[in-house]
Amino acid sequence: MTVHFEHLPGLTASVDEVSYDPTRPAPPDRPHPFVYHVSIHNGSPETVNIFGRKWIVRDTDGDTLVVEGDGVVGQFPKLEPGQTFSYNSYHVIKAESCATGSFFGTTQQGRPVVVRIPRFEMHPPLMA
Repeated sequence: MTVHFEHLPGLTASVDEVSYDPTRPAPPDRPHPFVYHVSIHNGSPETVNIFGRKWIVRDTDGDTLVVEGDGVVGQFPKLEPGQTFSYNSYHVIKAESCATGSFFGTTQQGRPVVVRIPRFEMHPPLMA
């Protein structure tokens, strides 16, 4: 069975800040950690439960990393009309990259909804 997710007018996501943070753990093959701050805004008249997310990170070397999972930073936000859920997390990259994504949820009536996360770029500092 295929689930069709709909855009719910008024349900939006914003990327509030992106910053390089060399204090975060990173593997040798992806040594550049970037912290991002994201908010999900429910400007719709419906209550929405967020249950998952998907990120697509593409780098300038042509590699693509897809990250999917349940919840958002271990939580399953319930957003009443007018509420916002904000969080931060991080991606580790090996080269200049851009990230896009989506959050998946349902309305109180069980209608599947999706909200797109705006694209953002990550530019590691030049290595000497």
